[in-house]
Amino acid sequence: MTLSLKGRALRYLSAREHSRSELERKLAPHEESPGQLAQVLDDLQAKDFISEQRVADSVVHRKAARFGAARLRYELQSKGLGAQVVTDAVDALKASEFERASLIWRKKFAVPGIDGAARAKQARFLAGRGFSGDVIRRVIARLEED
Repeated sequence: MTLSLKGRALRYLSAREHSRSELERKLAPHEESPGQLAQVLDDLQAKDFISEQRVADSVVHRKAARFGAARLRYELQSKGLGAQVVTDAVDALKASEFERASLIWRKKFAVPGIDGAARAKQARFLAGRGFSGDVIRRVIARLEED
């Protein structure tokens, strides 16, 4: 038994929040007639099954403890969310960026780097997680003071 386009969409949405563009990409191969997919997605969006804000909140909730604002901005943009939704979500994270970077650093490294190479390695780790240079400098400087 094959699922209808709407059934497939609901199956994806039952697993996690999906943006409209994600659903378009995943369901496009199953579209039987032109315009059918847009109609199904319009119907789901009208019934509030698809919400950009919920997608953004879900991504931030799942990944904020492990990544910085830059990485989360990339994740949100890759899901095809609107610029305003992405900006609002990232701005909300900036207040806690230093604390999150400090926690991530403590999980990975037990002690501050003893030389420049070790500190550079720690800074690259945090940069790879999407933290800004300013936040990284503050984390490394605070650890050296302690």
